[in-house]
Amino acid sequence: MDSSSLSSAPGLGTVDPQLQHFIEVETQKQRFQQLVHQMTELCWEKCMDKPGPKLDSRAEACFVNCVERFIDTSQFILNRLEQTQKSKPVFSESLSD
Repeated sequence: MDSSSLSSAPGLGTVDPQLQHFIEVETQKQRFQQLVHQMTELCWEKCMDKPGPKLDSRAEACFVNCVERFIDTSQFILNRLEQTQKSKPVFSESLSD
């Protein structure tokens, strides 16, 4: 349940705007932490052959490249979803046609 559904949930009345903002911020933090976890797991599996006391230059370059590609891919997906959302008619408008 996202924060916008909280304010309109039956039986809850209106939700305090500060609480709603807090929930939104915490949800964003949680999503960010999930992305960091996914990126760490993916890049670790891809780049770490054998853990040791030092990170060799090949592994370091692999991690940098992996993180950059992960960020690029995530940004591409978000942009694509935004474009898809903008191009779709609003559900209520499509019913009135």
